[in-house]
Amino acid sequence: MAELGLRPLSLGEILDRTFSLYRRNFVLFVGITAIPHLLTLALNLCQVFLVKYPATTPLGRPSSTSVSGGLMAFGIFGALVAIIIYLVTYLFSQGATIFAVSELYLGRSTSISESLGRVWGQLANLFGVLLLNGLAVMGGFILLIIPGIYIACRLITCVPAALLEDLGPRTSLERSFFLTKDNAGRAFLIYLLYFVLLYSIAFVFALPFGVGIAMSAKDPAMLRFWTGFLQVGSFLAEVFISPILLIATSVFYYDLRVRKEAFDLQLMMYPSGNVPSGTSSVPSMLS
Repeated sequence: MAELGLRPLSLGEILDRTFSLYRRNFVLFVGITAIPHLLTLALNLCQVFLVKYPATTPLGRPSSTSVSGGLMAFGIFGALVAIIIYLVTYLFSQGATIFAVSELYLGRSTSISESLGRVWGQLANLFGVLLLNGLAVMGGFILLIIPGIYIACRLITCVPAALLEDLGPRTSLERSFFLTKDNAGRAFLIYLLYFVLLYSIAFVFALPFGVGIAMSAKDPAMLRFWTGFLQVGSFLAEVFISPILLIATSVFYYDLRVRKEAFDLQLMMYPSGNVPSGTSSVPSMLS
């Protein structure tokens, strides 16, 4: 905490602090994201190598004997397993990164195993938070695009609120709406920067493999080879970029608490970082 200094931050300072934390703890954050996502990478690679690409006739036309492959070969059970793997991967990478940022922000050390281990007891609650968040944002997008974006910006801190304050799904969404009041614009710029970085990196990783796939359309073996590398490239893009949004979200969450609840003063009163739940303002002399 001595290095970071809890105080109100401008948007530029939030982003600067985000990249500073990421750079100093690169192995930690990449490891937290990569370990769960290795499951999805393995699943995607299995799908690639189980797919039977259509054989071609001498004229280059697909043969009518092609068989659909991938996870559909396992039927409904395989699809359910895939959904569970993707969901658990997402929950672990999200929760562990939030916990890691919190520990670092409060001046404590942490590790990949400690951060991932803390998510076990929060899986059900975290799933509920993300489900309600997704439904709220989806409802906004059904009405019109702009309300959906606005709701997403107002709910940007619901996951840190749920994990770090031990709140339920509905309460964490309400908490985020309270914290982000008059700050939706800053949340939007955080999202904007993240998506610009994500699509830029994804394009860099995917472009050479996409060219290889296009050039190997008539060669099933090479098509499978390049598709496998495309999955690896997508994995690397996800691992390198995803922590940025979560770190920025956590820093933004603490900044809002400092601005609206004097969290920096609360932390001075409770140096261990265990600020009592419901402590939303600095106690007065008579409290």
